Amino acid sequence: MLRLAVIQSNPQFGNIEFNLERLKTQVENVDADIFVFTELCSTGYFFQSRKEALSMSEENSGPTLQFFRELAEQKQAVVHGGFVRRVGEKVFNASALFTPESLHTPTFYHKTHLFYKEKQCFDPGDSGFVVHCDNRRDCTFGLMICYDWRFPEAARTLMVKGADIALCPSNLVTDAWHKVMPARAIENKMYMAVANRWGNEMRNGEELQFKGLSAIHSYNGETMEAAKPEGDTVIYTEIHPEKTRDKSFNALNDVQYDRRPDMYSALTEPVKQ
Repeated sequence: MLRLAVIQSNPQFGNIEFNLERLKTQVENVDADIFVFTELCSTGYFFQSRKEALSMSEENSGPTLQFFRELAEQKQAVVHGGFVRRVGEKVFNASALFTPESLHTPTFYHKTHLFYKEKQCFDPGDSGFVVHCDNRRDCTFGLMICYDWRFPEAARTLMVKGADIALCPSNLVTDAWHKVMPARAIENKMYMAVANRWGNEMRNGEELQFKGLSAIHSYNGETMEAAKPEGDTVIYTEIHPEKTRDKSFNALNDVQYDRRPDMYSALTEPVKQ
């Protein structure tokens, strides 16, 4: 059994120091084995240009990564959250996963599916869908970010790679995900942890309203815990990763072994109407 904490927050755009201090206060008294923060949790979301994203990017060190690292060490826990990552000349909407055993070798994920104006600011993710196998906690974590939820291939890839739970830092501005996230959980028989931000950002006369409602879904599709639409909050639950590994749902059917990849070739070549 592992105790999972999902942190819902509302960062101020560009105010990294303030945002990280606020997150530190939120989790100061939280006792958990896993902490999941939102997408771009230290910078805010609505970047307007690649130059602006680069100005707040971090390489393999920086204030956001240092916060994650220190929290993982202090709490002896898994820590996963989103930030802006620079790799050479590229800049990614990224996330990092730290464990106490990998304080200096975190697992990085670069967002695969870029949403709206992210396409003008970030490079397309090149990491592929990443899992981190944590032997000490007997749990395999799958990493995805926000808009990846709209693509069933994302969660399915994580399941095939052995994920017991998908960690999904988000800045969700639509409502459809409330229907789809539980479906992703049940169709892959794995937990889904969605850390979504709340509040709004106004940039260059355009406003985005973030929906909050962070949630933890069980491998059977049920919502175990959910936050309200507004307010900094931490939701908790206990998860049992070993219960996700038997993918059968009756004596003859198994959602992993019943797959027919040989019949899915059309997925790689979309048909234009």
